[in-house]
Amino acid sequence: MADLGEIVGLAERTLGPSSGPPVRLTGGITNRNYRLRFGQRDCVLRLTGPQTELLGIDRRSERAAGDAAAALGIGPAVLDIGPGYLVTEYLDGTPISAGALRGDPGPAARALRAFHDCGLRVANRFWVPDLLDAYAVIVSERRHRLPDDYGLAVEVAGRIAAVLPLRAPVPCHNDLLAANVLLAPNDPARVMLVDWEYAGMGHRLFDLGNLAVNNDFDAAAQQRLLAAYFGAPPSSALTAALALMQIMSDAREAAWGVVQAVISELEFDFTAYAARHFTRLRASADSPQFEEWLDAATA
Repeated sequence: MADLGEIVGLAERTLGPSSGPPVRLTGGITNRNYRLRFGQRDCVLRLTGPQTELLGIDRRSERAAGDAAAALGIGPAVLDIGPGYLVTEYLDGTPISAGALRGDPGPAARALRAFHDCGLRVANRFWVPDLLDAYAVIVSERRHRLPDDYGLAVEVAGRIAAVLPLRAPVPCHNDLLAANVLLAPNDPARVMLVDWEYAGMGHRLFDLGNLAVNNDFDAAAQQRLLAAYFGAPPSSALTAALALMQIMSDAREAAWGVVQAVISELEFDFTAYAARHFTRLRASADSPQFEEWLDAATA
């Protein structure tokens, strides 16, 4: 990663002098993040990890998505971007818990619907079957062995894509951990979405599935999510599609962990991270419901 002092100096050219030492922010397993002031503004400075473009990240698409989210009032303003770094405004919002998201997914669903329908077009394409193929090449080129369950992930993602193809891509966030969803300052009925680095043109239901599986939505919470997003009680086909996209999310997370174990310089057990998602993926694929969901989603 780039030197922190050098990056602060680069950002000062655009944002004015910094004041006080940068404070490291916890969380995140791709980059390093700091809170600091430039001029009169509280900001977040992110130092991007090395080779992050191999993970499916496109920085131009990230900037465009961040700008669009800020214009919609659902994301922080992007203040500066350059080689190896990004500066956004600091949001004094409250991190939302997974439990709170399960209890009332409405604000997150409405934020996602607004972004999906905003008309933005970015260069990056985010589609899990393509990512799995690209990740496998990266691993093999570095002479590492793919885990035994990688083939299963490719097979399962392919079967889901066959019934839920990417026919009408929309701009998506694609990384909806609870840590990336904040309650808006002074407005608990509104959420702010942060960390747009995986933004790309994708399947709107992937964002919903990604949010649901990353935050342990049960069946009732999934129904609330779909109803809030679509404005009506969901059909059985839509319910099945959401279940399949949660499995698609696990396929991507598992494969992402495999690649990160090869390329990342961060001190994190990416192999164990991948194994957890492979385990859940296998359990889902072995369930009788998987075939039922595939049949129902085509209806």
